[in-house]
Amino acid sequence: MYDVDTRERALALVAQGRSLNSVSRETGVSRAAIRSWQSRLEPLPRTTPPAPGPPADQRAYAYLLGLYLGDGCISAHPRGGHYLRIACANSWPGLIDACEAAMRAISPTGRCYRVQAEGYVSVVGYSKHWPLLFPQHGPGKKHERHIALQPWQQAIVDGHPWEFIRGLIHSDGCRITNWTTRIVGGQRKRYEYPRYFFTNLSADIIRLFTAALDQVGVEWKKANTRNISVARKASVALMDAHVGPKY
Repeated sequence: MYDVDTRERALALVAQGRSLNSVSRETGVSRAAIRSWQSRLEPLPRTTPPAPGPPADQRAYAYLLGLYLGDGCISAHPRGGHYLRIACANSWPGLIDACEAAMRAISPTGRCYRVQAEGYVSVVGYSKHWPLLFPQHGPGKKHERHIALQPWQQAIVDGHPWEFIRGLIHSDGCRITNWTTRIVGGQRKRYEYPRYFFTNLSADIIRLFTAALDQVGVEWKKANTRNISVARKASVALMDAHVGPKY
């Protein structure tokens, strides 16, 4: 980008009757640039692409937000822009497909790709706008900084709580078969029952998860500071209907 003084000097030389070739050699400015300055002296203002608003596909965003809070990160590219990476275990190919579909639906470029690592796949998308779409991005680990949703994000989660819950379970949760024993008729019998667990080191993310469970009527218990358990029969049935095990 040349300043106005450089442009005026080059045009003054042209006005003296000098050829574009000779002026170009003296100033180091291309002939095409000098020719364009003859019709417009002032540089064109730089424009920045408009930042995206809230995603149009809110269901996909609620799911991807849950995945990001659990197993996602955003990193800057050295030449500008950012990468969004979601780590998905090789054990769950359906989860990888669902993650990729959601990222394509939300990405401003509409593109993403997979990077195979040992034991997991990173689903990766590139965009300048990932930090705007996921403002929870910041330096350090998520559990070491405050995590809160922006009002527009909370509105999406309130509108699609099950998608948000599913994303969190698919990232940092599981459905397991638990068991216990009881004395019935003088004999000890074993009983098995399904249970959902969610584990995260961030107290803020735990609160976001349990608030969504409260909204949809799922009863939960805090096993400890980092583990949430859903074991009531009716609540497990709700989770099975809307979330289900990983696949």
